[in-house]
Amino acid sequence: MKDLKVLIAEDEYLILMGLKSNLENLGCKVVGEATNGEELVKLALEKKPDMIIADINLPVMNGLEALRRISEKVFIPTLIVSGYDDEELIDRAKNLGVLGYLIKPIDESDLKAAIEIALSRFEDIKNLKNELEVTKETLESRKLIEKAKGIIMERLRLNEEESMKFLQKKSRNSNKKLVDVAKEIIEADKAFRID
Repeated sequence: MKDLKVLIAEDEYLILMGLKSNLENLGCKVVGEATNGEELVKLALEKKPDMIIADINLPVMNGLEALRRISEKVFIPTLIVSGYDDEELIDRAKNLGVLGYLIKPIDESDLKAAIEIALSRFEDIKNLKNELEVTKETLESRKLIEKAKGIIMERLRLNEEESMKFLQKKSRNSNKKLVDVAKEIIEADKAFRID
């Protein structure tokens, strides 16, 4: 948690200062203080903090709307602060991907626990997104390779195993990835076909 860059948004000065003090006591670095929702969006996109802690009821633009706009552009772990234990607000915050909901007044130990849990969940989400991306790429590559194999089977009258060996040999000889060779074969086939 040391040197964690945090952006805070709170329109009540005493609560803002208390939150800032608690964060600094925990070793966090407060990189910005917003007092309304528009300012929160601007600072989040400008400062790119490691975490946002925002009041739900901000003037000009409420905290949830500000966080929705931020999340359209960047993925930053977020904690919501509220004076109310309101089920509807909690549901709206969950749907936005908020990683924690704190009820005022917030003491340092509650804040520390919420930050640690939010950061852990954020890492899990990031890892899942990365795994999903790799899986999508692998699936797309597989589709292209299968399509290229089909073209080779048709053009060279080879069976599936022979066409795969042909692709692999072409990949080795040209020092290119198998998927890149597959793309070249597909493109060449498109150019060759007259539709």
